[in-house]
Amino acid sequence: MRIGRLALGAAALATSFLPVDPASALKLVRGGALPEMPKPHGLPTPAGSGAGESRLVTTPDGAVLMSWLEPLNAPAQRAAAVRHRSGAPTTVPAIRHALRLASLRATRWSPVLNVVEGDSFFVNWADFPAVAAFGEHGLAVAWLWRSDAETHAYQTRVSLSEDGGAYWTAPAIVHDDRAGSEHGFVSLLPQGVGVRAVWLDGHNFVKGVEEGMADMALHSRFISPNGAMGREQELDGRTCDCCQTAAVAVGGDILVAYRDRSSEEIRDISVTRLDGGRWSAPEPVRADGWKIPGCPVNGPALSAIDQKVAIAWHTEAADTPRVFVAFSTNGGRRFGAPIRIDEGKPLGRVGVAMLADGSAAVSWMEGDAKEARIRARFVRDGERPGAAATVARLPGARASGVPQMVRDGDRLVFSWTEPGKPSRVKLSMVKLPKR
Repeated sequence: MRIGRLALGAAALATSFLPVDPASALKLVRGGALPEMPKPHGLPTPAGSGAGESRLVTTPDGAVLMSWLEPLNAPAQRAAAVRHRSGAPTTVPAIRHALRLASLRATRWSPVLNVVEGDSFFVNWADFPAVAAFGEHGLAVAWLWRSDAETHAYQTRVSLSEDGGAYWTAPAIVHDDRAGSEHGFVSLLPQGVGVRAVWLDGHNFVKGVEEGMADMALHSRFISPNGAMGREQELDGRTCDCCQTAAVAVGGDILVAYRDRSSEEIRDISVTRLDGGRWSAPEPVRADGWKIPGCPVNGPALSAIDQKVAIAWHTEAADTPRVFVAFSTNGGRRFGAPIRIDEGKPLGRVGVAMLADGSAAVSWMEGDAKEARIRARFVRDGERPGAAATVARLPGARASGVPQMVRDGDRLVFSWTEPGKPSRVKLSMVKLPKR
């Protein structure tokens, strides 16, 4: 799978293009005029033992919706399957998973919904299911499904419900391509009466094509509540292979962010906008100049309130890991100067949430593969960031996944995977200070 093959040591591979700004570095630890991020408080989790790969979104009626994957085979049963007294090779049975949903109001979770179960889920720390709420009671989920047991080929499938999860449409493949090996890193968001899907499409990755010689593309399409697919569109024909995508509504339009890939292997963050029914040409948010001959597996995050947009991203240009946030007041047509918010050792895996006063909360992972922290702070255009707080301590390894953060009224809600045997999905919340 390309995530494993192409995620190279970024510090060793990055090429210096931009000078480091010493003044920016001084701002990292001193905080500023914005308030300090309050101390987080734990929340109960509806996810069971061994769960991971959570995703958080808010619903139109004011709840937080979480999706996750949960194994259905007991660990002891899986271990027993590989023991054989003869010592002969034994085929390990596939682990059966369930894709599940639940909604949070205050500190109470709804009953858990089982969307789909099976033993062909493509379970991955970086490429995980997407969920969206639309209309009055609409729900949509997208997940990865293995299409070839002998290779890493996988599809993106989608299912929708118009009645809050009581009935789901039959799973459908979101992409027209059936020959390519990889289709994932999906973003889902409400659009009109249905949802918009955005994903990385590997229609060029077919048998016989040498590794690294094919281009990943960015595709999108509208999906109706009954599961009917609109026309598939290519937004960018050459992108980074395995970084998360992000998409938000900006007024009546849609803004998509992703890690691009130039012919010179510059992998900076670009955006494209669905404006009046037409997609704009991709444009970089900032010319970081990160040259890396492999995917860093570190995508951007977007959040918007009307035409106000915040974007967060990780870069290691100039051989210096950094996390930036930038703001737009015109729906992402143009972003202001980036603000560095990390503390010197960022791992990326960013989240961002616009707040009502025009500032934003940003989260990221800081540390190394052995020991890291999920950090969060407030940031506003033209001001120094507020002092950061630790949301959780956890290993920085891939098993920790990509932490999630959403704004839920007057609080922030976080979720993440706590590695272990078994792993667990953990949650916490931060009460937003009154301004």
